[in-house]
Amino acid sequence: MALLTPPLTAQAPASATALTAPRGRVERHRPSWVSVPLRFLLPALIVAAWWLGSATGAISERVIAGPPAVWTAFTELLSTGQLVDFAAASFVRAALGVALGVSVGLVLGLLSGLSALGEELVDSTMQILRAVPFLALVPLFIAWFGIDELYKVLLIAIATVAPMYAYTYLGVRNVDRKMVEAARGFGLTGPRLVLEVVLPSALPGVLMALRVCLSISITGLIAAEQVGTREGVGYLVTLAQEYNRTDYMVLCVVLYALLGLIFDGIVRIVERFAMPWRKQVAIR
Repeated sequence: MALLTPPLTAQAPASATALTAPRGRVERHRPSWVSVPLRFLLPALIVAAWWLGSATGAISERVIAGPPAVWTAFTELLSTGQLVDFAAASFVRAALGVALGVSVGLVLGLLSGLSALGEELVDSTMQILRAVPFLALVPLFIAWFGIDELYKVLLIAIATVAPMYAYTYLGVRNVDRKMVEAARGFGLTGPRLVLEVVLPSALPGVLMALRVCLSISITGLIAAEQVGTREGVGYLVTLAQEYNRTDYMVLCVVLYALLGLIFDGIVRIVERFAMPWRKQVAIR
């Protein structure tokens, strides 16, 4: 008589059936007294190496002035009031040019991203403009607008309009269509749909474009202030080159860097208030 044996059943390994409770993600916020010094650690090391090289003679004063000489030039210009006037003039030119270029690029990017007709009318022209280096337009702009303030503002605007258009166009095109259809189902159409759904969804790209435009505006500002200028950091660069003052040259580089930091700080503040949820989705 054959013995009855129970049927063989496949048994899953214990490790596959054991369930573990998911671990919650704990956000670690670095205290500000640690975060702020870390942001300035690398620039401080660069300045320290520069200072040490100048003090030991490894870096010649003819090549680049040392920090003490640059500080002396800074106090000299500050005491005469020229530094404040030159920095303010450059800041106003850059701000006006960026405001004009960003506004035009934003409107054209929205028009081209939202409408097939707008893309057909605008995109090819903007791609041509994006491919042409704006520095190549300097002689033409001087011939058309002279060497007054209008030329400088328009040159900076031309330098910034193409990046703003490109990023805005891509941001609008990447908006989730399901979200747009849902908003239309709730009755949002026309300008309300653009302002309340499309533009907020494209906001990360727009703010990135603003950051790129502000960086490019510094280059446009340098080119614009090389011609027909009696005020501005670019005029100070021209004087430094004429008299071979490396301390003034380095000071101008520092001023341009500070102007870039100011612009970047403005964008960071806008990001913090316009997109408060962004820091919650980043892996830090």
